[in-house]
Amino acid sequence: MAHSITAFIKTGTAVALAAATLAACDTGSGSAAQPVHAVGSSTVYPFAKLVAENFARSFPDMRSPLIESTGTGNGIQLFCSGLGPNTPDMVNASRRMKPSEFDACLSNKVDEVIELQVGLDGIAFASARGGIMLNLSPRTVYEALAAQPYGKPQTAKTWKDVDPALPADPILVYGPPSTSGTRDALKELVLEVGCKTNPEMKALKDSDEERYKQVCTEVRDDGGYVDQGEQDNLIVQKIVGNPRAVGVFGYSYMEENADRVQGLPMNGVQPTYENIASFAYPGARAMYVYVKKSHMRAIPGLEDFMKEWVKSWGQDGPLARIGMVAMPAETAQANAAKVQNMTLLTKAELEAK
Repeated sequence: MAHSITAFIKTGTAVALAAATLAACDTGSGSAAQPVHAVGSSTVYPFAKLVAENFARSFPDMRSPLIESTGTGNGIQLFCSGLGPNTPDMVNASRRMKPSEFDACLSNKVDEVIELQVGLDGIAFASARGGIMLNLSPRTVYEALAAQPYGKPQTAKTWKDVDPALPADPILVYGPPSTSGTRDALKELVLEVGCKTNPEMKALKDSDEERYKQVCTEVRDDGGYVDQGEQDNLIVQKIVGNPRAVGVFGYSYMEENADRVQGLPMNGVQPTYENIASFAYPGARAMYVYVKKSHMRAIPGLEDFMKEWVKSWGQDGPLARIGMVAMPAETAQANAAKVQNMTLLTKAELEAK
């Protein structure tokens, strides 16, 4: 009984200290106030940076938001570690928060969380108009591009080597470097999915996750896959100049260059706006931000930063112009309503999907 009382007092003291510290930070609007601090996904990072830049232009008296790329998992861990100025106000995520992560938030008194879906991420495979046409799948892409497919040496030289239905053209894919969010999406949405078609890889994930990541997501460096830098226009130039080459880049960039390149189907599904928005295309996923409602008063710009996301995520908005696939109108409206009403996330919502 005494132990329980002591634990209660310690917990209550910690929460009180966090609240007092946040209150001390509430110095009103202006440059003296603590800036919005967001951590998380490297894929969402460039979009969050753009929203932060637009926010800074809209609110010149506010300090510009601090956006850090920590990865989704690490970002959520930091976000859920507690309340106060030494913890992030927001986390950007390239996947939905897990129920177990939400439990971690609750255990640290982060019990008022707002979830916003901010857009969709789509990666596309393409070739020059009139060039090579491939009906790909996550499995064939993995077997063609993995450094060690299923833990074995990479021996595939042509597309026919990985799928007899494909042409005997050499495997040559131009894509983003390891620092790119598009490369992260390639790993998570295509390579890893293809790798897991092998039951032994599923077992490997349970026994040795580090080895599993190496086998399932490392890309070959023998010329079959060529890093082409962060500029998607260079990838377009390469595949336009070589009709047997394939390029990997964000869907929106492929759409912008539709007069020069053609999308390649994945599992028979074309990379179109509708197919990505509906998740019919295998290279699609939702992107999220999570916000601590309890930090609203202490961080004057936090609510306005959320509203800046809403202003930016439309189909013709600034985020779409740099590669984000906009949400369907009804989804966008539902998430805008969450900002207006400050709707809190529940564990039941996470468990339902």
